[in-house]
Amino acid sequence: MLHTLVPLTEDLAGQSHPNPSYLQTQRRIRFLIDKYLTVEKLRDRLEDLPIQFAHPQPRPWKPIDWQAINRSQIVGIDAKVFLSILIGAMDTEAPIRGYTQTSRQYLEKLHPQMARFVGGTVGEDRELLEPGLWEKEERQHTPALIKIYTQLTNEKITPKLRTVRGYLPTDDPYEDLYRHGLHRVATEYGATCLYLWLMAYTTGPLQDVLEELAQDEINHMTKFWGFGVWAFPDTGLMRIGHTLIKTRSHNYQRNNLMRTLRRMMATLNWNAWTFTNKTTLIFTSTYTMHRLWSWHNSLTPKYLQDLLGILPKS
Repeated sequence: MLHTLVPLTEDLAGQSHPNPSYLQTQRRIRFLIDKYLTVEKLRDRLEDLPIQFAHPQPRPWKPIDWQAINRSQIVGIDAKVFLSILIGAMDTEAPIRGYTQTSRQYLEKLHPQMARFVGGTVGEDRELLEPGLWEKEERQHTPALIKIYTQLTNEKITPKLRTVRGYLPTDDPYEDLYRHGLHRVATEYGATCLYLWLMAYTTGPLQDVLEELAQDEINHMTKFWGFGVWAFPDTGLMRIGHTLIKTRSHNYQRNNLMRTLRRMMATLNWNAWTFTNKTTLIFTSTYTMHRLWSWHNSLTPKYLQDLLGILPKS
């Protein structure tokens, strides 16, 4: 007996529509951001950081019905474009070991606990003995994206091996960490926005996987952001903007935010997106930042000191 597939009317993003308009998609995005980026949830994720320093435990994923993922769960975006975004995301996620070890090197002299959180423990020969919690959680992402791609196309795919910018210290480790950490937060913010945006364009088990990816990115972004505000309490918007936009010099490779952004959007096949797809991602980015800034303003020096301790002298 054949069963007619009944479209979902409600999912993780609220009301679901087979062919959503721009405003309907925007409402879904707003619903998701309001749901996952409350001040209370962001505080919970940051307050989890000292707990993870002492007793690191990877965040468990809910059960996923992988076999039920199919193309009918992509809504409001061309399936080929969606698949190209998946490829770009998995290529970006794949070199996680390179990301974690670079971050560990910037952190290990200034904050050993955070260094262990992101990059694990290394022996005297600098060989990795155990991955950090950040890596243990993030390394689930590429296999998950590969599973989605295979389920949607019935094809196997191997991520491209991207070269990660390595550890490039100067004679100012505090400034090095500030610069590296700011770009790390920006990367996690970008991933948060992307997965929340993809959740608005999906439903069913496909959306369930993207929810887990989004929650991991929100968790890590929040921890890195809060740690950064604690470690660099005198940072203002002018310094942040100058650091993100400024081109590196001397022994640094050229790297600024606009160059990173252009590379990321090329990886995600931005030119093939519809105008609506582009504008909804821009809305996602701006509204996400609006919610994050409300939380940021609650990060008082006393709150952070009570949570993370007295700031070590630089």
